Order: sequence, then structure tokens, then C-alpha cells
Amino acid sequence: MDVVELVNKYGFPIVMAVGMGFIIKYVWEWATKEVKPVIGEANTVLIALIDRIRMLDNDLIRLNQKVNTVLHLRGKTIEFERVEAEAEINKQTLKKSEDEKSAAAGES
Repeated sequence: MDVVELVNKYGFPIVMAVGMGFIIKYVWEWATKEVKPVIGEANTVLIALIDRIRMLDNDLIRLNQKVNTVLHLRGKTIEFERVEAEAEINKQTLKKSEDEKSAAAGES
């Protein structure tokens, strides 16, 4: 049967409703057979990527904590070395002034 004969026999709205039904059935089958598995696979990949990002974020947090700890300890070491150097300089300055005093006392 030709489309024109179907329209003359059943009417345009009925023929178009049946045609729309076939189109909907085709799109539904295409979506469930071809698109749904691809979306499921993409969802699995997305979950794996999110897990990797979380692991990297945790690693960065741990690394940042370690770096902060090392910098803090290194800062204490540098401060300790600075204090020791100042004490040594003060000792040398004190010794030099005492030597100058004793030299001045010895001349008189």
C-alpha cells in the first residue's frame, strides 16, 4: 500500500501516529542497544578517573605536610646555627676587648 492510499483510507493523523510510533521504537532500540553500553562504559571510566584524582589529591596533601615539616625543622636548625654564630661572634668580641684592656693595662 502506498502512503497516499493509507492517508485516504485512515486519515492523516492516524498514519502519522503510526509513523511516529515506528520512529519512537527505532530511536528507543538504538538508544538501548548502542548508546546505553557506551554511556555505562564512560561512567566506569569517569569513576576510575575521579578515584585517581582523589588519590593524587591525598598524595599532594601528604607531600605538602611533609614539606612543611621539613621547612619547619630546617628553620629551627637555621635559627639554632644563627644563635650559635652570634654567640661565637660575641665571645670573640668580648675576648678582643679583654685583650685590648689587658694590653692597655700592661702599657701603663
